[in-house]
Amino acid sequence: MLIRYKPSFVREFKRLPQELQTEALERIEQFKDPVLHEKLRVHKLKGKLRDFHSFSVTYSHRIIFSYESHDTVVFITIGDHSMYR
Repeated sequence: MLIRYKPSFVREFKRLPQELQTEALERIEQFKDPVLHEKLRVHKLKGKLRDFHSFSVTYSHRIIFSYESHDTVVFITIGDHSMYR
């Protein structure tokens, strides 16, 4: 799976504490394996974010992404639940 990163994602990622960055990189590696999607709780979002999907990095942090094609995703942003507002 090919992953592209929006500049907004890169900016938000760099603002995270180092420990959370490490955790996010581990989850991104897991995300590349479709079998592990259930463990990451990948799900489609609703409401104004209905065109996007999300998965868990930690209990409180998520990555929002969209499917560009069947084998390419674009990571939009990373953050806590406040990013859903």
